[in-house]
Amino acid sequence: MARTSRQPTLDAPRGRTGMLSRNPQPSSDRFGRFSEAFARAMGTSGFLIGMTIFVTLWLLWNTLAPVDMQFDPVATNFTLLTLILSLQASYAAPLILLAQNRQDDRDRVQIEQDRQRAERNLADTEYLAREIVALRMAVNDFHHEVMTKDVLRAELKALLERLDEPGAQKR
Repeated sequence: MARTSRQPTLDAPRGRTGMLSRNPQPSSDRFGRFSEAFARAMGTSGFLIGMTIFVTLWLLWNTLAPVDMQFDPVATNFTLLTLILSLQASYAAPLILLAQNRQDDRDRVQIEQDRQRAERNLADTEYLAREIVALRMAVNDFHHEVMTKDVLRAELKALLERLDEPGAQKR
């Protein structure tokens, strides 16, 4: 039986039935993923080494090169380098905060799911404990005595005595 595009599916949220009915979110999730990738990249040793090499080369070039080839001379106290690093820091801080907020949201959802799973496990454990108690009570009602070695010996001794009685072979 073919499913029409108007029938809801279990894997789609309510109110949305297909790819065409989705309202595209222009950049909220894409920007969030970008911010996480940016924050992740800035936290690596490769980024720190790369920035160190970049700044070192910048300083060496603008210090040791002939004055007419310097694009950010020492005489201006490396104004362009300062501007670039300030601009990087002014964008990096909010992007890192955005990535942390997204991680906090994911952690909050995970904690809630863990709490619900723990509640279900507790309910299942309590149910199983009640079932075990009910089975034990049923078994104890069925067998008033617990089978021990002494009880088993007494039962076997009684059976042997009945076999030794005259006429026991005829039965």
